[in-house]
Parts: sequence; structure tokens; C-alpha cells
Amino acid sequence: MWSGQPHPDEGCPPPLEAVPVSWKSQSRREPPGALVGTPAGEGAHGEEDPAAQLDVSRLRSSSMEIREKGSEFLKEELHKAQKELKLKDEECERLSRVREQLERELEELTASLFEEAHKMVREANTKQAASEKQLKEARGKIDMLQAEVTALKTLVITSTPASPNRELHPQLLSPTKAGPRKGHLRHKSTSSALCPIACPAAGHILTPDKEGKEVDTTLFAEFQAWRESPTLDKDSPFLGRVYREDVGPCLDFTAQELSALVRAAVEDNTLTIEPVASHTPPTVKAAAAAGYGSTNTCALSGLARACRHRIRLGDSESHYYISPSSRARITAVCNFFTYIRYIQQGLVRQDAEPMFWEVTRLRKEMSLAKLGFFPQEA
Repeated sequence: MWSGQPHPDEGCPPPLEAVPVSWKSQSRREPPGALVGTPAGEGAHGEEDPAAQLDVSRLRSSSMEIREKGSEFLKEELHKAQKELKLKDEECERLSRVREQLERELEELTASLFEEAHKMVREANTKQAASEKQLKEARGKIDMLQAEVTALKTLVITSTPASPNRELHPQLLSPTKAGPRKGHLRHKSTSSALCPIACPAAGHILTPDKEGKEVDTTLFAEFQAWRESPTLDKDSPFLGRVYREDVGPCLDFTAQELSALVRAAVEDNTLTIEPVASHTPPTVKAAAAAGYGSTNTCALSGLARACRHRIRLGDSESHYYISPSSRARITAVCNFFTYIRYIQQGLVRQDAEPMFWEVTRLRKEMSLAKLGFFPQEA
């Protein structure tokens, strides 16, 4: 019988061995199922082999099934692990690409930030330099305006047509102090015979001063009308007359195109007159060769004269050399416009008649300069 323990190699029970008995016990009837002493136990093996083989085959088939199932399970687990590993690799690759992209974007952002910072620094430095330049120019203009206001106050306070300051105007000194004067002198009897004249437009009597000057009623009426609302508009009767009779002829030079530019610069208060250095640098010689005149030729009149001054129009870097006569004409017109602007800005605190006489004196200076009279330079 099968003891139920598998063979170490095949998993089958070992065969049963016959027990030897004596001959006397052979004649005894054995109960069914008892072993009979047969040689080498061939009877027992003949009856037990089919069942044992069936069990062995079943065990073998079940073992194979277990192995196959285990192998399939392991394959499935291996496949799952490989799948998960592949997904992990793909995820790692994706994360690596994301990291590389982020690193590139970070580098680009850092570079752009540095570039923007450098650009802002450059712009700030440029603006700072421009602001410092404007501040310097503004301070220079303030100093110039303060000097002009101080000079104007001195002129207004100490010198008026009715009571001129003879130290500021040497030409008004007596002949014994000022020396002989050239030109026509009015006889004393002529000035003493003058009588007061009534001005209808002003509503009061205008008296001639001690030198025998007399107010023109028409001119004074035009000036009073302009003084009520002062403006630099040429359409007003007062300034229209001045432009027509004094400013236009005084600034009418041979070089018509340059004369128009000079007139516009004087009206806009952007003309600059500078003294010429004794030694002319090479750059100035090149500018003179380009058609801006030279130290021996006036750019406005075209005459061969010693030019000790030059003019600059607005913000232009070009300079034009001018003779003393041209400078005197331009200066006379500039003085007139300066006084007119002071009146417009309310800086002149005087009555109408002294202001009118000052305007008349400035017009006289323009007429004399136009006729060729100008003070000699030291």
C-alpha cells in the first residue's frame, strides 16, 4: 500500500516489500486483503501499479500547472514591473526636459534682466548729464537775468529822460566838461522859445525838456495805446511804425538771407554776440572757408573790415563774423527790443512820458547806427 509520502526524486511512494513467512502458515486461510507469500511480491505490485501511476501523473500534472501558473504570475509581475519602470523612465526624461527648459529660461531671463538693468543705468546717466547741463544753463540764464534786472533798475532809478544820469550818459555833459562836439548845435534862443504843447490823446500838457526836445503827439498817442496792452505783435500801430522806420532799415544788410535770419533771432531773443579771440583756431578758419565770413570780412555787409565780434543764431554752432558797424546796428535793435520786453513784463515803473522818451532815444540810436555812427571800440 502507498504510505502517502512522495519519493525524493519522483514524488511517488516506495513499493511495498513481501514479508517472508514459514510454509506452515501458507495452508492457513488468510483474510481478504492479507498478503500471501509469493516470490518477490509480484502479485502485490501487479495490483497497485495503475493507481500509483495515476496518482503520480496527477501529482506531476498539478506540479506542472503550479509551475506554469507561478511562471505566468512571475511573468505578469515582471511585465508590470517593466511597465512601471518604463513609465518611471519616461517621467524622468520628461522631468529632465522640463528642468533643462527651466534652466534655459532662467538663463535667458537673467541675461535680459542684466541687459535691462544696464540699459536703465545708461539712460539714467544720460538723463542725469542732460539735467546737469540744463541746470547749468538755467543758472547762467538766471545770473544773466538778474544782472539785466539790476542794470535796468539802476537805469530806471538813476537815469530818466527828464532827469538823466550824466555819468551814465557822457554825451549829455556840458561842452566845457565833455570837450568839443562835432555836428550841428541848436541855438539857445531856439530852445528857449519853445512853448508847451497840449496832447489830445494823453489829456495833459507835454512840456519840452531843457535840450529843446518836443513830443510828437501822433507818436505819443500810438505809444500810449500800445502801453495799455503791451505786446510784441507787429500789427499794432506803434510797433508797426518802429519796424517800418527803424528796425527794418537798421537790419537791412547786403546779405539778404542772413539779414532775415538775424532779424528773426533778434525778435526771438536767441541771438548771441561773442568777442573774437586774438588767435583764430583752425576750426574757425575752416568755418570761414565754408562761407561764414572771416576776421577780415564782414558776413553781413561783405566789406573788408576788421571783425572783432561774431554772432551765433539760436542753438546753431555756426558763427558769423561781423564788423563794428554791423555790431552797432544789431546792438541798437537788441537794446530797443530789450526795453520793450521789460515794459511788457511790467519791470518799468514809470509814467508814460519818461518811457516814451526812452523809446525815442533807442529809436535814435537805431537811426544813427543805420547812418554809420557808432562808438569806437577801445
